[in-house]
Amino acid sequence: MVSVDNLTISFGGWDLFKEVSLLINPKDRIGLVGKNGAGKTTLLKVIMGQQAPTSGVVTRSADTTLGYLPQQMAVADTTTLAEETAKAFEEVLELEAEIARLTAEIAERDDYHSAEYEALLHRLNDATDRHNILGGNHRDADVERTLLGLGFRREDFGRATSEFSGGWRMRIELAKLLLRRPSVILLDEPTNHLDIESIQWLEGYLKEYDGSVVIISHDRAFLDNVTNRTVELLLGKLYDYKVPYSQYVTLRKERREQQLAAYANQQRLIEKSEEFIEKFRYKPTKSNQVQSRIKQLEKLDRIEVDEEDLSALNIKFPPSPHCGQIVAEVRGAGKSFGDHHVFSGADFIIERGDRIALVGRNGEGKTTFARMLIGELAATEGDIKVGVNVDTGYYAQNQDDLMDGNFTVYDTLDRVAVGDIRTRLRDILGAFLFRGEDVDKKVKVLSGGERSRLAMARMMLSPHNLLVLDEPTNHMDMRSKDILKQALLDYDGTLVVVSHDREFLDGLVDKVYEFRDGGVKEYLGGIYYFIEKRRLASLAEVERRAPEERVATSAEPSRGKQDYLQKKEQERQIRRTRSAIEAAEKRIEELERAVADWEKRMADPAAHGIDLADPAHFKAYNECKQQLADAEHEWEKLNYELEILTDNLY
Repeated sequence: MVSVDNLTISFGGWDLFKEVSLLINPKDRIGLVGKNGAGKTTLLKVIMGQQAPTSGVVTRSADTTLGYLPQQMAVADTTTLAEETAKAFEEVLELEAEIARLTAEIAERDDYHSAEYEALLHRLNDATDRHNILGGNHRDADVERTLLGLGFRREDFGRATSEFSGGWRMRIELAKLLLRRPSVILLDEPTNHLDIESIQWLEGYLKEYDGSVVIISHDRAFLDNVTNRTVELLLGKLYDYKVPYSQYVTLRKERREQQLAAYANQQRLIEKSEEFIEKFRYKPTKSNQVQSRIKQLEKLDRIEVDEEDLSALNIKFPPSPHCGQIVAEVRGAGKSFGDHHVFSGADFIIERGDRIALVGRNGEGKTTFARMLIGELAATEGDIKVGVNVDTGYYAQNQDDLMDGNFTVYDTLDRVAVGDIRTRLRDILGAFLFRGEDVDKKVKVLSGGERSRLAMARMMLSPHNLLVLDEPTNHMDMRSKDILKQALLDYDGTLVVVSHDREFLDGLVDKVYEFRDGGVKEYLGGIYYFIEKRRLASLAEVERRAPEERVATSAEPSRGKQDYLQKKEQERQIRRTRSAIEAAEKRIEELERAVADWEKRMADPAAHGIDLADPAHFKAYNECKQQLADAEHEWEKLNYELEILTDNLY
């Protein structure tokens, strides 16, 4: 469908990537990954024809159409939501006009056997077929289904697009793109502006999509659920794996280990051959052997090890100062801006050590509550009392508004740093990948990922016992997100985080507060516990709908049959989950034996032939312990799921 051949992009003599090739096949689901700045967005722009390559070509078959959703774009402000979305059917509307014209012309003619009449019939037939292929007969239903799936409400359909925020405008463009149904969809960070439910809807849509999909995303769960192929841009080269992201990470690690082992073996062979040649070069009796070794080395296919980008954040939150057991007391809190009601009824206590996620659709009040918690906004209902000696660190989603673009990276930290820490600012910036001349860059020229890192560095200049983080992983690459998550797991204070990244929240939080329909609901469990509870609540909501709100069909099964089928499906899910738990328990037992064996061997290394000076033994031992921790976490998650399923069945 689309072929990228020997593509090179250079800027001032520096190659962003060089002679890379890629083939996008029908039905491909490709995750395009790599660190920020690796060239992912540039590659999509070249495929779209929006940017010319330095060399190389992009070709596509004649019937291939492309659709592209960039990270940022302008949306028209002259129409309503429904009218703007209907523009996706521009070709359908043109076809309807043509069908009407052809039908009228045919009705007026009576030369039924003429070539002109036959040509009109053929044109009408072709136009009708094309109209059906493009979904013209059910476009209104498609528009409604897509907009509802992306989080809009029916009452929003008549609102002017100018009333929507930037995130909702991006959803409008995404809806139009999906409704156009191009042969190849190119999506650049599509989940940045979506809530968890909308992300799950988009996952289901893309999995069933007839065309091909190429996605840039740092959402690991999203990539795993949608893609079947992973393409990585790394240090100017392209690596292609026919597996989803998590499997690719494992394969990439195995491939590099194999390369390193093969490279080491070959280097030993080369070293021994060169020693032999040097030692016997001038001995006549060995001349034939020496020449044979020289020819072997000349013919040897030298193994190259893939380069690896080892640059990474070095984040460690300072120890949190002591505070009281009650960090914040939220009693009937709510917020309205004039006549616009955001939420009400927030009633809970945040205790020291709590790890809380705030989730919900855009505009439901997550960021508003976070700003109320840190004292930036006052409650219009109820109140929020912060505990004794609580020191809050706040990471805001809108970093552009909070940092002066005319200051340099160094000045941004220097203006807020106090005491001895000012002497270590360059070291701190280096830990956040600002090195050398980077510290003298103006904030306004930084990328989104660089701004995020700078904001995080500024927040960590002083110790806090309450961290309030609003979408901290937006614009972060996979490795940076993993490092931030580990740093937060090691953090000994209280955490409140607004995020839609399921993989990031999994294992990090133990309470979820959902902002929905003007209220706040508490879920005492992790993010996947919340997702399952929310899914089952949605099913129950559908079951409670009044009959007149449903689209009745003659083929609709009876309520009793629906209940029966739903119960059978839940029973199947319970059986599958129990089987998965049994498998996880067996895996834990195996890993516990392996860890115990390692500990026994390392306790008496001489008896087991272990050299404690060899770091490989400690590496293998630590990997085994990590696998055990991962397996135990998976077992806990499966038991959560089983508890939810059984509660709702019985």
